[in-house]
Amino acid sequence: MFERVTALVDELRALEADLADPSLHSDPARARAVGKRHAQLRPVVETYERWVTLGEDEQAARELAEADATFAQEAEDLAAQRAQVADDLSELLVPRDPLDDSDAIVEIKAGEGGDESALFAGDLLRMYERYASIRGWRMEVIDLEETNLGGVKDATISIKAKGQTEVDDMPFARLKWEAGVHRVQRVPVTESQGRIHTSAAGVLVFPETEDIEITIDPNDLRIDVYRSSGPGGQSVNTTDSAVRITHVPTGVVVSCQNEKSQLQNKEQAMRILRARLVAIAEEEKAAEASATRKEQVRTVDRSERIRTYNFPENRISDHRTGFKAYNLDHVLAGELDPVIQSCLDADLATRLESAESL
Repeated sequence: MFERVTALVDELRALEADLADPSLHSDPARARAVGKRHAQLRPVVETYERWVTLGEDEQAARELAEADATFAQEAEDLAAQRAQVADDLSELLVPRDPLDDSDAIVEIKAGEGGDESALFAGDLLRMYERYASIRGWRMEVIDLEETNLGGVKDATISIKAKGQTEVDDMPFARLKWEAGVHRVQRVPVTESQGRIHTSAAGVLVFPETEDIEITIDPNDLRIDVYRSSGPGGQSVNTTDSAVRITHVPTGVVVSCQNEKSQLQNKEQAMRILRARLVAIAEEEKAAEASATRKEQVRTVDRSERIRTYNFPENRISDHRTGFKAYNLDHVLAGELDPVIQSCLDADLATRLESAESL
């Protein structure tokens, strides 16, 4: 039934031998690649081995039942367990987004709604910071442009997993479902008559991976420097340390002003540019790939309105999956997993359906 898994078992054993070899760690890039592939295969092989063991136990129970009928029920219980494990293994074997095992770069941008949108963008930034903390991820602020009222006009953050992590628990695998337009409905702090306003903020999510080769020709870059802006005081630089980089062939523009030196800002901007170019390259590949992969890219469309945050009703609604809950305060405190899980479940159902139709 799962004949092709035996090759994965052999591959995992070879990877384990590599990981036990001290010389592997003298090459950090190869060590990361081996560790990442090991994390991908381990749950598949462990589930397969449990399926095999349950089959052997079931067979033994059926043989014993021929002499002692009390073993018949045990055999049925083992058969039921094995069927469930077979379902789990089938799900693990369904093709998935190859970038799921990546860290993530998240951009949050204020949109329609002026100051209220910027305040909401600040709420989203803090929500992701708390979510990263709950999941044990490391968050780094790459660039941040605040407003006079304490809102966020534009923020770029990096979120990384700590150590070797299973694919489903990697930052990009979960946070890619955050990409899109987030709508908020609430009474703004600037509203004197208590009227509910609707505004929005945009979230973009890119994979941050060193495993995919992206060549950036310096001749394709236009680099501009300018003076940083901010709400005032020490946040405003007096030197031209902010950097804007334009990748001419694609038209991608990134900027960074959070660091104190022009060189540091340039390094961070190049980091963001690389992540964006990886995403573009993957989407171009997806245009020629399977319908399943196309659907995943479509779901992460940057222009989709994906979610509504209704403060008066303490309600959060995800428009892609129909998820709805009345615990908005908990979600903003970082308890995002139930919302994201609804997207993961919907994606798995789509991938299973596509695999069955092949």
